[in-house]
Formats: sequence, structure tokens, C-alpha cells
Amino acid sequence: MRLKSGENRIKIELPSIKGSTFNTETLNGKPYMLSFYRFASCPFCNLRVNELVRRFDEFGDNFNIIAIFDSPIDNLIRHTKDHNAPFHILADQKNIYYKEYGIEHSTIGMFKGMILRMPTLLKGIFKGYIPTVFKGSILTMPADFLIDKNGIIQEAYYGKDEGDHLHFDTIKEFSLI
Repeated sequence: MRLKSGENRIKIELPSIKGSTFNTETLNGKPYMLSFYRFASCPFCNLRVNELVRRFDEFGDNFNIIAIFDSPIDNLIRHTKDHNAPFHILADQKNIYYKEYGIEHSTIGMFKGMILRMPTLLKGIFKGYIPTVFKGSILTMPADFLIDKNGIIQEAYYGKDEGDHLHFDTIKEFSLI
């Protein structure tokens, strides 16, 4: 079941590519974006992480991002370590929190993204984000949640296709409140 604005966030504890276990309780009192991605070698997902890394300083000093992938930790490290992300990238191989947050799977969404976002897909592939290893579901749809300093979901955005995320300007506006 999808979560909605106004609901309390669900606490998360997962392995991080930084070698530790990350717990969202460490963010109590701080706003953040919780972002669910597909498998670790997904070109759309890696382009999105790349954009968030490049533009992270636009969010201000008190904002955080938590990126969760449908992938085993070793595969996630292999495909995301070069981002040098200033935020946590976590592995939810068993889809525990994907289920808790109502993250969806869609064959139509996968094909829709491939067709309608072909230029983006090709851009990701040309940047070196080539989906050679599929550890995780290719049918997972992305989702983004903006969570305020009190742990309340202010926006729940469920992607309509494999490359559909909350618009960057929406995140930036929320981060600077």
C-alpha cells in the first residue's frame, strides 16, 4: 500500500556502501529525501544519483539524502562507489522496506521508460552506466519521499516509469525550508 503525505516515516536500518549499517533515526530533527531505486546497474538510477551528487551543495547544509537500491550490498558497492556520494547509499536486497513503503513493480512502467526516455537511457549508457548485471528486479519502479525534521512524510512520489523521479527543483525547494 502506498504511503501518503502526512504519514509518519517508517524507520529504516540497512547496510551502507560505506561499510556500516545506517539507521534513519540518526536523522531525527533533520529533513531528508528517501529515494528508492531499481537494481544497482540501472542507467536511469545511476544518472539520477550522479545528478544528486553533482548538485548536492544546492540543498543547503541541513539536508540529507538516503538512496536505497534493490540489490545485494557487494553488487551495489561495485556499481555506485565511483559516485563518491556525500549521502548514504543502502542495499535492501530482501525488499523489506520496498514493501513497507509500497514500492511497486511494473512491466508496463519498465517498457514505458525504455521507450519514452530512450535519450536518457542512452545518455546513461554512454556515461558508462551499462546494465550488465541484473541483481535485483528490473520491474521495480522508483519512488521519492520528502521527510521533514519531525519524521513526517511531506511528499510521497511514486514513479510512473523506470526513470520517473521527483523533480529536482521540488527537492531543492523542500531542502531550503
